[in-house]
Parts: sequence; structure tokens; C-alpha cells
Amino acid sequence: MESIDLVMLVDDNETDNFISKRIIEITHFANGVEVKNSGKSALDYLDENKNNIDKLPNLIFLDINMPIVDGFIFLYEFEKFNDNVKDKCKVIILSSSDNKRDIDKIVNNNYVIKFITKPLTESALEELKELQF
Repeated sequence: MESIDLVMLVDDNETDNFISKRIIEITHFANGVEVKNSGKSALDYLDENKNNIDKLPNLIFLDINMPIVDGFIFLYEFEKFNDNVKDKCKVIILSSSDNKRDIDKIVNNNYVIKFITKPLTESALEELKELQF
């Protein structure tokens, strides 16, 4: 896998974002981390940068359970972006949900490459490095 310039964390839980950001920084998994505390602010960021490929994240760690714009709505809206956004940004679900129906619905989405149960760990990041995307 080529080096990862930018990852985006999309989660309304500040503690989870803090832990995820620290583990990404400590392991040097990515050069930068963009933290968004709502699905809406993440979609806004992608929309604002849709024509600037350098500002788009390589990976988006997305929580399912968030108020207003949850992970499902985010993915529905994500599908409407142009191909340069969808080709560059790969989505990883990072969730504490163990609801089988949620998981099945998410993993069958074309843009989701992996489902990880919180908290984000060094071993989960190592597994991601093995994926070809």
C-alpha cells in the first residue's frame, strides 16, 4: 500500500476521535488526520475539496451511530460525489455497533472496504496496511 497522506475521522464522540487520532499519529499510519465530529461536517469538507485531490483523505474512518447525519446517510450522500472523490476516499467503518443487520447493510456498500470495531488499535491499522485499495 502506498503511503497515506490524510485520513479523516468522522465520529461525534470526542474521546473516540482523540484515541483514534493518537493511535494513527503514534504508529505513523498517516501524515495527517482530519477530525470531523459529524457526518454533515465531513460531507461539507469533501464537497469543499472535491476538486482539490490533495486535500481529500485517502481513508475515511466512519462511525455508524451519530445524530442527524449517521453513517448510512453519509454513505448515501457520498455516492453522489464525482469519481475523483469516490476513487480517492476509501471508507472504513469504525463503530461500536455489533448489530448484525447494521454490519451487513454497511459491508455490502461498494465504498466500504472494511468494518472495524472500536476502539481503533495498532493491529487494526496493520491489517489495513495489508489491503490493496
